[in-house]
Amino acid sequence: MAVRVRFLGGVQTVTGSMHLITNGSTKFIVDCGLFQGRREEAYDRNQHFPFDPGELNACVLSHAHIDHSGNIPNLVKHGFRGRVLATEATRDLCTEMLPDSGHIQEEDIRFVNKIQQKRNLPPREPIYTRRDAEDAIKYITGQPIHMAIEIADGASVTFYEAGHVLGSALPLIEFQKKRGTIRIAYIVDLGRAHPAIIKSPERPPDVDYMILESTYGGRIHSPIEDAKEMLARTVRETAARGGKIVIPSFALERTQEVVYYLHQLLDENRIPKLPVYVDSPLAVNISEIFRRHPECFDERMAEEIRNNGDPLGRHIMSYVASPEDSEALDDDPRPMIIISASGMCESGRILHHLRHAVENPRNTVLIVGFVAKNTLGRRIVEREPFVRIFGEEYPLRAQVVVINAFSAHADRNELLAYVAPFKGSVKEIFIVHGDEDQSEKLLSALRDRGFNARIPAQKEEFELG
Repeated sequence: MAVRVRFLGGVQTVTGSMHLITNGSTKFIVDCGLFQGRREEAYDRNQHFPFDPGELNACVLSHAHIDHSGNIPNLVKHGFRGRVLATEATRDLCTEMLPDSGHIQEEDIRFVNKIQQKRNLPPREPIYTRRDAEDAIKYITGQPIHMAIEIADGASVTFYEAGHVLGSALPLIEFQKKRGTIRIAYIVDLGRAHPAIIKSPERPPDVDYMILESTYGGRIHSPIEDAKEMLARTVRETAARGGKIVIPSFALERTQEVVYYLHQLLDENRIPKLPVYVDSPLAVNISEIFRRHPECFDERMAEEIRNNGDPLGRHIMSYVASPEDSEALDDDPRPMIIISASGMCESGRILHHLRHAVENPRNTVLIVGFVAKNTLGRRIVEREPFVRIFGEEYPLRAQVVVINAFSAHADRNELLAYVAPFKGSVKEIFIVHGDEDQSEKLLSALRDRGFNARIPAQKEEFELG
């Protein structure tokens, strides 16, 4: 039977990654991400799978970010009973992140339903609940890196370092055929060439087909030292105005990285000593998981732990646990730094902080990562005069600063450098996980360099052989 790949999510967009691979009776998906965007579209896409989850042999999970793992609870709720194959660190992260995602959805819907009730509209249901997520966790199995793991008859996966976030992997999927082996490398998400905390990306060997991200397919990151200076300048200027710096940040990796650089800037006397609050119980738990997985750290981070003991800066920050303490930050008039999830400003406590911060020109909203189209984060980046939060309009008067160099995604040059050694051996590259303009720019660059590449459409299917 032919090997077929159907592209079902994270295609010409950056959220909801999910791809179906079949070979006769063997059927599995790579990633099962939560789609984020307009509420109605997100609700519909996340609730309905274009296949029967009960027929899947497995789900191969690249990493724990919610746009890659976040719809696993729905997968299980709709009948999936196979294994979710992931690295050990990704498994541990999912035990915290998926229940937190369910809890956030329940809390957000509760707040939205208050507004629905005022407008005499029917109440909504969460996409899934914390209990749904807890039920799904038992299907996630931690696997070692660099070891072939059987998916089903004739199909296996081997994980390689992705350099993106803790535990992230580049799965190499192999099908044993009578006429040889078909190897598909899933290069989504690919990290920077030299990430700050974790190991650098690896290249799987002997790749026939590649599924490649394009988040920054047409952009080049500035040097990290420039980003650090921009962070320092933003903190200094906002503190001088008497304002707050509100940082929407993914609880996984980005929060730890921002704290890591704030710690450095304080040690270098480049910023004033302000209160730093990490307002995310999830980020607290994730930081502890970081400490349980030193095998993921690069040598520089390992050396800092040996010499310093606290490179993630626990001593410079306060973790906020209760909703009451979170609310108190918005009433506190002092200059401060608030780091809170989610990074795309679509859910969680960050919405409450933004609701209180965006109208005040003394404050700064600091965006430190990619934000997808049709999200609140993108509307802030584009500096729309009014932004809608929990169904209500607020004037955007706060300063907006964007620092893309903290991104955990490879930029255009890093993507092209990563792919270059595969020239002449890879048969075709499928470009995913990027807004259309970024995917198109990467497509053009790859074709200019002699690669056979294409951008699949949503639900498009291809035969590999």
